[in-house]
Amino acid sequence: MSGKPHDLARRLSRHAEAVCRHYLSAGHREGRYWLVGDVLNTPGRSLFVRLYDSPKGPAGKWTDASTSEHGDLLDVIRRSCGLVDFKDVADEARRFLSLPDEEPETRTRPKAPTAPSGSREAARRLFAMSNPIAGTVVEAYLRNRGITALHGTDSLRFHPHCYYRPDEYAPTETWPATIAAVTDLNGKLTGAHRTWLAPDGSGKAPLATPRRAMGDLLGHAVRFGVGRDVLAAGEGIETMLSLRMALPHLPIAAALSSAHLAAILFGPNLRRLYIARDADPAGDVARDILVERADEAGVEAITLSPTLEDFNDDLHRLGLDVLRASLRVQIAPEDVARFLEPASL
Repeated sequence: MSGKPHDLARRLSRHAEAVCRHYLSAGHREGRYWLVGDVLNTPGRSLFVRLYDSPKGPAGKWTDASTSEHGDLLDVIRRSCGLVDFKDVADEARRFLSLPDEEPETRTRPKAPTAPSGSREAARRLFAMSNPIAGTVVEAYLRNRGITALHGTDSLRFHPHCYYRPDEYAPTETWPATIAAVTDLNGKLTGAHRTWLAPDGSGKAPLATPRRAMGDLLGHAVRFGVGRDVLAAGEGIETMLSLRMALPHLPIAAALSSAHLAAILFGPNLRRLYIARDADPAGDVARDILVERADEAGVEAITLSPTLEDFNDDLHRLGLDVLRASLRVQIAPEDVARFLEPASL
């Protein structure tokens, strides 16, 4: 009986704090919880393990506030020890509980893998547990910003209850959120970007920092379409989706900040780069760096400038026709027919 999952989990829960001290040694006790960075035993405060039974749930249950992942103490043993088969997990749990082995086989516990909080793996898990945006608050939010061309937006997902913590000492909140995949030139996910939204999609959530990124961002971007010979790159997701309203066939990439825009990587076949700058000093600096890098790489760089602060302002306040007319005279003549003509959306 001692090898059954529910029995082992129940036995472990009676010693929840001891389990945490052993397998999650990078954390610490705070009140009725054990706090640590994640289930891989990274230092931090994102993962909460309940140490005692309560009306909210039994001892041993845990939740990672960064990723919404949850589980029990068997999951802690499995993940912190890098185990795959349940038999190995059960053997390790029995060893910790000083229960007799079901088989006379001695196993060596592997070293626990480590990953920093907010890592690529955490970003991958968050994106994987999110949903398509069709018919969700994310779609409502984008349409409220004038963005109705939602073709090819597989890099955007919706999470109905994404965790948010104002700081490491504040309680966790949940809000609906846009989850955007940050990928490299080969399409491999390297990070994720979260935008917390108002429940009705009327705007961003009323938070101090409603946008946050996690994972490996440098050189990478949130991508819409595959950019081979021609690509448009800019800072924000809404800025670039607004640009795509007027240039529906143009592959675009949102680097998420001016610093990351300046460092975005070029594909081997890129020959023309459109830089969608924001009308502010940081945007000018990013543009200048990117133009210099493009020149060194033999890539033609063309700056696209908004009439107002950014292209979403242009779309939302001036309208699509004005935005399209502004861009028509800024892009290369050979790209007008290729990218500017309206798509069947």
